[in-house]
Amino acid sequence: MTAILDQLRTAPKSVLGKLPGVSTDDDETRRPLPVSGMLAAACTLGVGLAVLTTLTLVGWIAAPRGTLGAGLPGVFRAAAQLWLAAHHAGFAMPGGRVGLLPLGLMILPAFLLYRAGRWMARDADLRLRLPARLAKNSPREQANARRRAQLVLVGQAGVSLAAPYALLAGLIALVAGNDLTQPFIGEALLSHFTLAFLAGSLATARMIGPWRIMLKLLPERLRAVTVGTAVATTGLLAAGLVLVLVAVVLNFGEVKELSNVLAPGFVGGVLLLLLQLLYLLNAVIWASSYIAGPGFAIGTDTLVAPTGVELGTVPSLPMLGALPDSGPVPAWMMAVIALPFAAGAVAGVFVARISPSPSYEAAPLWGFLTGVSTGLVAAALAALSGGPIGGGRLSAIGPSPWEVALSVALEVGVAAGISAGVANLLLLNKKARAPLDKAAVPVRKAGAAIAKAASKVGLAESDPRPLPGHWMDATEADTQEIPVIRDDWQDEHASAEAETLAQGRHRRAEPPAPVRPPRKDIVDESDDRGGHVIYVDPYAWDRD
Repeated sequence: MTAILDQLRTAPKSVLGKLPGVSTDDDETRRPLPVSGMLAAACTLGVGLAVLTTLTLVGWIAAPRGTLGAGLPGVFRAAAQLWLAAHHAGFAMPGGRVGLLPLGLMILPAFLLYRAGRWMARDADLRLRLPARLAKNSPREQANARRRAQLVLVGQAGVSLAAPYALLAGLIALVAGNDLTQPFIGEALLSHFTLAFLAGSLATARMIGPWRIMLKLLPERLRAVTVGTAVATTGLLAAGLVLVLVAVVLNFGEVKELSNVLAPGFVGGVLLLLLQLLYLLNAVIWASSYIAGPGFAIGTDTLVAPTGVELGTVPSLPMLGALPDSGPVPAWMMAVIALPFAAGAVAGVFVARISPSPSYEAAPLWGFLTGVSTGLVAAALAALSGGPIGGGRLSAIGPSPWEVALSVALEVGVAAGISAGVANLLLLNKKARAPLDKAAVPVRKAGAAIAKAASKVGLAESDPRPLPGHWMDATEADTQEIPVIRDDWQDEHASAEAETLAQGRHRRAEPPAPVRPPRKDIVDESDDRGGHVIYVDPYAWDRD
């Protein structure tokens, strides 16, 4: 897809000059941001639909006649519906709606949008505008102004990609319906805009600097809470993934038996395996909800939780054979509830290290706020991972978002608050931190050795110098500041400082002027102590 976009960039000027806002001057080859965003959105939709159409065509050949519609128009309509489902846009059907969509399918449009956002950031004319006069003439105020301007620029890039992408998705939703399913146009617009905005903003921020620098665009407190939330969420998802893998291994016989009952054949078996892999992320989120305590449902009046299991007839998907049997759960399974507390404790340490607080009471509050934000993220994931399949008993599948939010917020928040308070106390108290620093010396040496070995094999960055190229192309380099446009809005502080330094260097470079000997034929006229005035002889040149 990047190659297609690069061909658009190198197209003849006679073609590009017809686009609105495109300059034909040889010195200015970058397009306006909305134009680049529109091109990136169109190419993303085209490539994504081409990939899904190919997969749908293979399934149409292997599936019974009429499953995916009559002829190639039915194949294209099914591919369009898959594309909408990849953005988690629901469908209406007789007697209910379809909302249980595979989250793994979202990886394809997210990857394409991220690559398109990277291309858009390179291709567009991105300029950072700073105010001419700042409220306070201090380096901190200047840094804050630059960070705010960078965040505004990142948001503008995200909107430039998301707006045309959502409009094109609305057109696809209008033509993707059939006699059985009709996509919800509102959900399609919202889901496409949200995913494109997140991917475009992340790609543009990534062009400003590498991953370790990108978070510095946020204020310190917000950055600490963001990192803590990411650490806690990652811990919960990692624990859920381990639980899913263990359940599949322990119940592999049931999974294999369900696969044999379906008898899909070779091509159908491959597609069935692909479908289960796409639903793997949904299963991981359900397992993390199980770890948090509320559990999840496979239909109305069902529950899979550490406190007990109550199931009815489940859909004939082989991976559902890993579910436990109905009845009481062994008491040792309650130990999994300790995992959210462990994730919160680790997150609290990150919060305290990134943004230590001089007040002992503030650090636990920021740790608890990290737990609240983690609960909100877990609730959003729970809502995305579940949904109905038609009406009746399968109208409630997945975890309850509000129950997950409340449980995760309390478990992670309490643990993060305690660990953040203790870590902040150790950071402020040097005597209490001394034994821990001494014990961490071997760990730091081992980390340095691993980083050195990774740099030798190319797994880590060994050269911190910026790479040449576009001013935003800092893919593997340190942060490269966005240049300031100086035609209408000037950064007067930076320009004045540069001018002063240049004058100082120029003055130091000039050699001192030779001292002339005093002339005997000229006397200062202001000196009247001699009683007479001596002036310059105007005819002295005639006597030389």
